[in-house]
Amino acid sequence: MSAPRLPFRHFGRLQPDKFTPFLDGISQQPRGSDGVELTSVWFSNKVNGMLQESVSRRVLVAEDEALIRMDLVETLTDLGYTVVAQAGNGEEAVALAIEHKPDICVLDVKMPKLDGISAAEKIIEQKIPVILLTAFSQRELVQRAAEVGVMNFLVKPWSQSELMPAIEIALARHEHMTTLEEDVRELQERFEARKLIDRAKSILMSPSNPDSTPMSEPDAFRAIQKISMDKRVTMQQVAQTIIDQLGPKK
Repeated sequence: MSAPRLPFRHFGRLQPDKFTPFLDGISQQPRGSDGVELTSVWFSNKVNGMLQESVSRRVLVAEDEALIRMDLVETLTDLGYTVVAQAGNGEEAVALAIEHKPDICVLDVKMPKLDGISAAEKIIEQKIPVILLTAFSQRELVQRAAEVGVMNFLVKPWSQSELMPAIEIALARHEHMTTLEEDVRELQERFEARKLIDRAKSILMSPSNPDSTPMSEPDAFRAIQKISMDKRVTMQQVAQTIIDQLGPKK
């Protein structure tokens, strides 16, 4: 059975019932009077975000020397952080980071099984920021750490007054980078949506169907916009449906 044809010929009269049959398969989304989707997920995320602000930062510590690890955990606790996991080697650090998803990891560079920079690379892939502790400050070591995305460095022996600024700066950098990545992703999504809408407009402006009267660009845009509002779906979804049903067949 062929797909229903869109009667765009009479769009100038704004007869919405003629535009909706081909979109019946698109689910509608609940919206408020201002067009913003009101969902329980949004509300839950908002509440969780507010609660998390009052909870101390969760830290994973990885250090192969037990005494240094104990001292680091004690210092972090005194500073108000919550140490959620401790590891004695790089492989264990990666596994615990994946399991506990801490806000940040503090890793020693020299560890058995998997060194701190290699472990950091795997942890950073999980979108978790990392600080490295090292007794060395060679340029090559710093460069390698920077290449994998380490957010900060502390040279041993570290002090309590250095630890908290290092952690907070690393968290702030990570948050800033995450925001930038989200902004870039959003711009890419908008660009892709714009390309779809432009393609759909061009189809409506020069329809292949001989019975249809070509639309002007403003009318084509208003057609897509009105269907989007009436069906409570995105203009991108409307545009994709127009392309699928009225566009050139491959």
